Amino acid sequence: MRIIFMGTPDFAVPALVALHEAGHEIACVYTQPPARAGRGKNLRASPVQTKAEALGLTVRHPKSLKGAQEQADFAALGADVAVVAAYGLILPQPILDAPRHGCLNIHASILPRWRGAAPIHRAVLAGDAETGVTIMQMEAGLDTGPMLHVVKTPIDRKTTGELTGELAAIGARAMVEVLADLPAFPPVAQDDADATYAPKIDKAEARIDWSNSAETIERQVRGLAPFPGAWFEWGDERVKLLLAELAQGSGEPGEVLDADMTIACGSGAIRPVRLQRAGKPAMAREDVLRGRPVAAGTRLS
Repeated sequence: MRIIFMGTPDFAVPALVALHEAGHEIACVYTQPPARAGRGKNLRASPVQTKAEALGLTVRHPKSLKGAQEQADFAALGADVAVVAAYGLILPQPILDAPRHGCLNIHASILPRWRGAAPIHRAVLAGDAETGVTIMQMEAGLDTGPMLHVVKTPIDRKTTGELTGELAAIGARAMVEVLADLPAFPPVAQDDADATYAPKIDKAEARIDWSNSAETIERQVRGLAPFPGAWFEWGDERVKLLLAELAQGSGEPGEVLDADMTIACGSGAIRPVRLQRAGKPAMAREDVLRGRPVAAGTRLS
């Protein structure tokens, strides 16, 4: 097929590579414009742009697709289909209608559960047993279009970061399967009654409330790892908790119960596995405690 690929972050890169390796003609790659990043705030191309240029593909990064000229340029590519993976711009109806088979999206949830911007985070935070990828036909609504293919995977104790990499690979394979035999994947309408919404993660959600249960806090830690990272205050220092395990013990919420940094929660306790102190790299708990021992009875906030 002649494809327009539309994506921006690392999540979208495996799909671009897989479609290229499958022999499809990538007419053009659309991605977000280079953004300022890093300490020097230098302009940095998106992961998709970097990979596309390495593959010798044509790249466009318009700030918007609402203009008539941008829409005409898009239609002039004469694509059979547009493949969308975490692109980051709303697609106006003329864009959705331009390719012969429309626009197909790789969405990182089992639709209609977790429509919206942060489906992986929300699945982990909610304690879902499984998540997955849905290949869906895009329409004007937010992730409301009919589904062509769903692939599921267990969440277990995976972090959002680990699941993002896994689902990116699953989505890439699923899209290649769909485009290899499009008639074999007839669209199935979503049941709107089962829909849930996955809003962006708010910064306020990252602070740990030790009065919550140990199970809730452990999910919060996994759901926000590696970014933005759940955090707490240890004295006058903000510390990110990137991985934790359930532990035995009880006490006042936020109370350190032993020298191994077991922390009491509203019910149950957790033990940090990986932490990141301000201005320092992420480290195992043992390494952090060597530099900053903690006494039983210390209160964290």
